Amino acid sequence: MKLVVLGSTGSIGRATLEVAAALGDVTVVGLAARANAAVLAAQAAHWRPAAVALDDPAAARAAAPALPEGTALFAGPDAAARLVREVAADMVVVALVGAAGLGPTLAALEAGRDVALANKEALVAGGGLVVAARDRAGARLIPIDSEHSALAQCLAGADRATVRRLILTASGGPFLRRPEAELRDVTVGEALAHPTWNMGRKVTIDSATLMNKGLEIIEAYWLFGVPPTAIEVVIHTQSVVHSMVEFVDGSTIAHVATPDMRGPIQYALTAPGRRPGLVRPVEWHRQVWTFEEPDPRRFPALDLAREALRRGGTAPAVLNAANEVAVERFLAGAMRFTDIVAAARAVLDAHDPRPADSLEAVLEADGWARREARAILEGVR
Repeated sequence: MKLVVLGSTGSIGRATLEVAAALGDVTVVGLAARANAAVLAAQAAHWRPAAVALDDPAAARAAAPALPEGTALFAGPDAAARLVREVAADMVVVALVGAAGLGPTLAALEAGRDVALANKEALVAGGGLVVAARDRAGARLIPIDSEHSALAQCLAGADRATVRRLILTASGGPFLRRPEAELRDVTVGEALAHPTWNMGRKVTIDSATLMNKGLEIIEAYWLFGVPPTAIEVVIHTQSVVHSMVEFVDGSTIAHVATPDMRGPIQYALTAPGRRPGLVRPVEWHRQVWTFEEPDPRRFPALDLAREALRRGGTAPAVLNAANEVAVERFLAGAMRFTDIVAAARAVLDAHDPRPADSLEAVLEADGWARREARAILEGVR
């Protein structure tokens, strides 16, 4: 397999390269990052890809002297999209953070590449565009999010007419038992201390607010074509049951695995087959599982995401962009934890949805939401 990894310097990108090395028959032909020149250059020295890409032109200039002979360099905002168009590959792993993943995802599908998608925001912001591009190209779109990988595996071979519900599991993050009155004062360090998963900073904060699960409801809607009312969320603090599918006969199929992102990454690279991998098996004699309903007062992001999906059009893109801005400000210490979802709600309520029928329409809504969020948050401390 010839593989391109977009977002190769982040946690998912690095895990993907670890899986690729373990599989042994994967050739990495392209790598892309936003600005981490040093790590990208080191990865290029190891894998010797045909090309690399950096969004930040200054980072690209810094990386250029360290690249192996024969490795081309693309630079600028469209660098990742150029890479997937110009470098022949069997699969593109999209592990870029945020709405920046939408354009390269569309470019990969339009070039006929299979896409392994670890960027939920691409489907949240432009799900209709992504699904249409997949269908036109006849390419595969395989989710890497652990929950959606689990759903895809549970649904393998199933008649969709027999599906009653998709059930997404959520860890509940670090504040599941924290008194509500104390949430406004949590620190960045506390919010980044996820109890079960080792993830990037942005998705870890989304896990703490449960916005990630709200976005995953939208993602599941586009990936699996079920009504939003047939997608449920349950809190499962052990993070061993990754998602479940309930069928019309009352039976449920669950996907169970040790929480390790290398599992869904390997499945995406080898599906529908299975091979020995890096994830340790579940220790069954140690298992005690609990499930509970999420508290809508503690986790208002879930209802907010459902509301954005109900409004449709550009509303999900606006919600996603506003959340990204709010998370950035929280991570910078410029606002309180509880203001993240409140800010996203304010931006969504100020938006008049338009049809999300082109990349330009989605990016325009994304830009508007970012400006609106910054204006709203200017006075928030």
